[in-house]
Amino acid sequence: MGGTFDPIHHGHLFAAEEARARFGLGRVIFVPCGQPPHKEGKECTSAEHRYIMCALAVAPDPHFEISRVEIKRPGPSYTIDTLRHFREWLEPGAELFFITGADAILEIVTWREADAVLREARCIAVARPGHDLSRLAATLGPERAAAIEVLDQPTLDISSTGIRDRVASGLPIRYLTPTPVVQYIVKEGLYANLVVGAQPADQQPPPT
Repeated sequence: MGGTFDPIHHGHLFAAEEARARFGLGRVIFVPCGQPPHKEGKECTSAEHRYIMCALAVAPDPHFEISRVEIKRPGPSYTIDTLRHFREWLEPGAELFFITGADAILEIVTWREADAVLREARCIAVARPGHDLSRLAATLGPERAAAIEVLDQPTLDISSTGIRDRVASGLPIRYLTPTPVVQYIVKEGLYANLVVGAQPADQQPPPT
């Protein structure tokens, strides 16, 4: 499961668990984006902070793991490179899935080696409020759309954008993200000095 995770929240965790249960996944590995290629000139919390918040969020679940592969890789983080890394790392015959949001999947044609991404892993598009996955075939073409699984789950209308804005406005974020993540945000003073309503990383085109 890839993403900026700035910060990770219960919507991400619920989607990961729903995908794990629905598709019979052995585990879900969260991969925080190291250097978002769509993010040039935009402010983004450091990769290390985002990695630590993810680690705190997934720690209680034995089916969830976290990887530093994109953080360690120099230069922009491209999904195709990450999928090839895991393909080499997996045992022969293991099936690889890539979980991402509806907003990201609808922009997949803009990604580096988009068709290779669809060949390398079964892509799972997680439904999100405001993004119509019935447009997949019309937007991406029938062949690409056929390679994507739609996870039509009950949606939690929680966003990283909203969490950052609430912190910047002095509003509580308890119950939007796991308690250890809330505590880390407070301890490190993250998001407190942001301009409310500024366009963040997760409203840009998806990590490619």
